[in-house]
Amino acid sequence: MNSQEAGNGKDPRGAEIIVEHLIAENVPYLFGLCGHGIVGLMDAANDRRDRIRTVSVHNEQIAGFAADAFYRVSRQFAATFTSCGPGSVNIQMAVANAMFDSSAMLAITGNIPTQQFNKVPFQEFGHHQQADFATAMRPYVKRSFQAPRADMLPQLMRQACLVARAGRPGPVHLDVPFNVFEERTSAVSYDAAQWHGGIGYDAAAPAEVMDRVLELLLNAERPVILAGHGCHVGQAADALAQAAHALDIPVATTPQGKGILAPDDPLYLGPTGRDGGYPGNRATRGADVLLALGTRFGDRGTSSWDDGVTHSAATRIIHVDIEASALGRNYPTHLGVLADAGSFLRQLAQRAAACKDLQRHRREAWLADTRRWCTLWQEASTGGAGSDESPLHPARVVADLARVTPADAVVLSDIGQHHSWMVQQWPVRRGSRFLQSGGSATMGFGVGGAIGAQLAAPDRPVLAVVGDGGMLMHASAIATAVEYRLPIVWLVWNNCGYVSIRDLQRGFFGLEREFATRFRDHGTEGELHSTDFALLAKAMGADGRTVERAADLAPQIEAALAAGRPTVLDVRVSADAPRLTGGAWNMPPITGPRPNYDPDPVPRAT
Repeated sequence: MNSQEAGNGKDPRGAEIIVEHLIAENVPYLFGLCGHGIVGLMDAANDRRDRIRTVSVHNEQIAGFAADAFYRVSRQFAATFTSCGPGSVNIQMAVANAMFDSSAMLAITGNIPTQQFNKVPFQEFGHHQQADFATAMRPYVKRSFQAPRADMLPQLMRQACLVARAGRPGPVHLDVPFNVFEERTSAVSYDAAQWHGGIGYDAAAPAEVMDRVLELLLNAERPVILAGHGCHVGQAADALAQAAHALDIPVATTPQGKGILAPDDPLYLGPTGRDGGYPGNRATRGADVLLALGTRFGDRGTSSWDDGVTHSAATRIIHVDIEASALGRNYPTHLGVLADAGSFLRQLAQRAAACKDLQRHRREAWLADTRRWCTLWQEASTGGAGSDESPLHPARVVADLARVTPADAVVLSDIGQHHSWMVQQWPVRRGSRFLQSGGSATMGFGVGGAIGAQLAAPDRPVLAVVGDGGMLMHASAIATAVEYRLPIVWLVWNNCGYVSIRDLQRGFFGLEREFATRFRDHGTEGELHSTDFALLAKAMGADGRTVERAADLAPQIEAALAAGRPTVLDVRVSADAPRLTGGAWNMPPITGPRPNYDPDPVPRAT
């Protein structure tokens, strides 16, 4: 498209510049919710609906979650649109979730007309500066832009799309006053290839640094690779497997790194930290050299930095991350490497394949230990998988789900007690995907993210495991799936409450200190109350089924996946089943419960 609007000889409007630029950047979807401040953009999208599809949701957070998950599955960012005032305020949590978990997206917010700045019109945030929504979004995005004139839009769109993808991917915000959508300008450029086509986004390590890394790994007796979420972002699964096997190094993951290596790989140890298992935590705290890739060493993956639980002060750490600020932040770093995990692992795999100095016999005892820990943990942690109890045992839910879910499925986990069970026991097989909210633990990502995941993978099953609390907050996603005929299956882990927080209350303050974390009928003597999620789904036009017996679960999952329709399975799950833990989580000044499974403690130094 040239400097004039195609077909009528007029210069394009600001809204048309935005949508045309999205099309030129191969953005396939706009997720959003209407409002008076954004109708100009919607009008331009309507004229171009054959080239960019608009998905209208019923809650702005669902738009953000959908765009986030769409990027995680497709590696192509999408855009969102929300109106001024409460509409854009509501999307902030979803945008923050994308920021925490390195998901690229462009959040477009409408604002009041510039002619009304400082007049305090309807929905102006102007207490400190006129139309100040760009400032409100700053903590949640890589960059927040505001366009007070239409002729600024071509440059701002180019910059926004570049910033979203470059370095650590993440959300970018563009705030547009109402009149700027309508203003016409001749300052137009849609040639994305000319501006961005020659830019490489890989960030590799210098050769001399790779020499030092390889030397440390070759000389280690008890090395471990810790794969974080950056390995997913860097699409490093194949390179990780190649490097690990070439060097005979076992691989643990952070909770967010789960799924980067298949569970049947003999070098796989599982996740670390609070929700991790025994093998990953035991190996990382006993390692002499730890190669940490694409991780911020957050509290949940490190057992709150409690020395000797997940990591040890005696371990020499090689830390690789795309952000310099992550290096040396939470642990002393023996060698810090500024690189993206994918590029680094491809370099390491190439060097490891050509390595002639590996003395495999030096690690035989270490590898035998790690395999033994995996066997012990498997036997100890899955005892409830065959339980017929009702309400269902959580381990039975995870086991049956794993048994009947196709290997290529995209599985999402929302946040709640179920997330701890899924991180610990869900097997992410080759060809599958496991999406979760890591950095911000946002309830609703699993519910609404399923929309974006299904659009990104229309030929694959999409199944979201969500709590009853999260589904109550974001149930409108079911209606959106019905409207767009998306065959998503939501398994509602119904345990009548915010049970993960109930468990924290008990762990921090005592077993009798539960308060305001269970759903109860307060008109009676506080009996537990459960929403009928199957009925709720049917009211929205989806299929709904209630599962109360363990024997019915697997057949109902299979039927839901085969139906080809949006389906909600209301599964009644025990809230009180004990779970073995290999990690811990503290909230200073309170020290949380210690790991309850440690059959082979690290020998104390003499």
